[in-house]
Order: sequence, then structure tokens, then C-alpha cells
Amino acid sequence: MAGGVTLGRDFGRLWAAYAASAVGTRLAFDAFPLIAITVLHRGAAEVSALAALGAAVGAAAAIPLGPWMESRRKRPVMVAADLVRCAALLSVVAAYALGRLGFPHLLVAAVVVAASDIAFGAASGAFLKWLVRPDDLVTAQGRLESTNWTATVLGPPLGGGLIALLGPVATVVADAASYVLSAAGLRAIRAEEPPPPCKHPAGRGSRPGAGDLLAGWRHILAHPVLRPLFLHTVLVNGLIMAVAPLLAVLMLGPLGFPPWQYGLAFAVPCLGGLLGARLAGRLVTRFGRHRVLRTAGTLRALWSIGLAFVHPGVTGLLLVMAVECALITCTGVFNPVFAAQRLTLTAPDRVARVLTAWSVTGKISIAALTALWGLLAVAAGPRTAIALAGVLLLATPLLLPRREPREEPEPASAP
Repeated sequence: MAGGVTLGRDFGRLWAAYAASAVGTRLAFDAFPLIAITVLHRGAAEVSALAALGAAVGAAAAIPLGPWMESRRKRPVMVAADLVRCAALLSVVAAYALGRLGFPHLLVAAVVVAASDIAFGAASGAFLKWLVRPDDLVTAQGRLESTNWTATVLGPPLGGGLIALLGPVATVVADAASYVLSAAGLRAIRAEEPPPPCKHPAGRGSRPGAGDLLAGWRHILAHPVLRPLFLHTVLVNGLIMAVAPLLAVLMLGPLGFPPWQYGLAFAVPCLGGLLGARLAGRLVTRFGRHRVLRTAGTLRALWSIGLAFVHPGVTGLLLVMAVECALITCTGVFNPVFAAQRLTLTAPDRVARVLTAWSVTGKISIAALTALWGLLAVAAGPRTAIALAGVLLLATPLLLPRREPREEPEPASAP
């Protein structure tokens, strides 16, 4: 699983499609909140509601999509998700051009995009499991992860320049175009996807029942390895994201960092994510998935406590950059190994439901923890809230699987 492994032309087309949508998404980073502030003149409460409700309602709306996708070929679902996201974004552009854009329209578009993101992620995971050999999953996930970090480094600064030149919806147009390019790349894949391994017992057109909607969570919580991984990743990601707005308030407010320094503090460390993703496959080859997963998962939980000691000046900026670089580098190693392990331990007829359940829980948890930490910051101050999140993160390695999985995933049900 070294960096020179060839995964085939069809993976290359999938990778190109992923890169196109990742670049578009990062170009349009925070585009909706920016439009709400600069075009609709909304305040902090409405902007926060846009971010939280868009993600949470979109996640809830995506719950029925898991069992629905399980009985369908995944590539058409991915193409449809791309086109739905494109249409939602272009509706915002059209409303802005006509002078009819309102806050409810922006909120609905955010919900549609969030639900489509989850559908695309679940379908693409199931498709990747079929397209790539099990031994190459870490390499494939590492390449996707490195692309994501590269887009994270380059996208926001370029998006800011695009907005300065062409106006507030310029990055939304670019993001919509990226989904068209992604759909075209997916359509160019030549491999013939087999019939889905799972079909709804009541027929393809039937609605999923309550048991189908909860099947992904039941499988995760019953699995001795997926369960601790699930609890660990949901808690770690939620705590890390809950701290982000508080750190922005602290750095841009009382500590007096200018916006360009704040942006620099988080853009440059993303190079560590690129490095970590590139190293993941080599580390797994040498030490094995389980050891790398536990080590990277433990190390990434150790750094956030340092953000509570941020202070004004160059040394404070360097402190934030050092902490973020260490955190993101460890995350860059952890994510592709974790994603490959999750796919390996999930049978093909359950992948879409498991990934949907995982994404829905993650997004809702991030929204809930962000809101809770906002209240904590009001009561005790941002620095105290950041410190508490860092302390809780120190305990999250206890949730990582302790033993290397021995069992194979259950075989898929016959089509």
C-alpha cells in the first residue's frame, strides 16, 4: 500500500470527481453565512441558526436515504446527489440575481445540500468498497483524504479572492459547477456496477419501515469494533468542531488577532493533514491497521488542550499553528485508516445504511455540542469552555478498540 500503488483508471475517474467537488466545496467555504451577513444583513443569531439548523435538519432528512440507497446501484445515486446539490446552489444564485433571495430560501438550500452530502458520502463509500480491493482501501482513502486537505489549504483563500472580484455568490456558482464536473467524472467510470446486494423485502418501490431506518445504528452498536470506533469518532469530531467558533471569538475579539492571521493559523496546518494522509498507507504497511488506528487516534486527542493557552502576539499565533498542525497531521493519518477499517468490517448489503447512520449522528452531535459549548462559553468564558473540551478529549482514546478485529464481515445477502 505504498504511495506508488496503481488503483486503476476507474478509481482515477472517481478520484477526479471527488477532487472537483472538494475544491468547489472549499472555494465556497462559509458562503451561505457570508451571504446571510453581507446580502441579507442578518445577525449572529440567524447566522448560527443557519449553520446549526441546516446541518441538523439535513441530517434528519437523510435518515430514510440509507435503506433506500441499499437497494440501488450507488453510482446513479452519487450522480443524482451531485445534480441535486447543483440545483440547490443555482437556485440561490438565481434568486440573488432576481433580487428575491430570502433567509428561508437560504436555509432550505442548506438543508438540501446537507442531506445530499450525506447521501453522496454513503453511496460513495459503498461504491469504493466494490471498486477497490480490500488491501488497497487505505491507499484509496489516503488519496481522497490528501485531496481534501489540499483543497482545504487552497480553497478558502482563492474563494475569498473570487468573492472580492466577482461578488458574494461567485463561489456558490463555482461550487455548483464543481458538482457538474463531479457528475461527469462519475458517468465516465466504465466498470459495470453489479446489482445491489440488498433488496427491500417488500419491493423496490416500498417505503422503508422503522426497522430499516434503524438498521445502520443497530449494526454499529452490536459490532465489537465498530461500536467503540463510532463513539470515539463522534465524540472527538464533535468536541473539536464545538471549539472552533469559540476560538474564533477569542482570537478575533479580546486577543485582537487580525482576520488574515486567524485564517493563516488554520490554513497552514492543513498541510499536516496532507502529509498524514500521504503517510497513512506506508504506516499501515509497516505496523498494521490496528496499531496505526490506535496510535493516531490517541495522539490526535492530546493537542486541543493547548488552545486554552492562546495569547496575543506572534507567540500566541505560533502556538495555535503548532497545536493545529499536530492535531491535523494525526487526523490525516487516522481518517483514511479508520474509513478503510469501517468499510472492511461492514458487509456490502449494509454499507449505505451504516455510513448514513454514522454521518447523521456525527452532524447532529456536532450541532448539539456546538450549541452546548456556546452556552458554556457564555456562562464561564470561551477559554474555560475550550479547556474543558481539551480535557474531555484526553479521555477519548479509552473508547478506541483495544483488540485487533479477528472476525470477517458477514457475507452479503443474495440478490
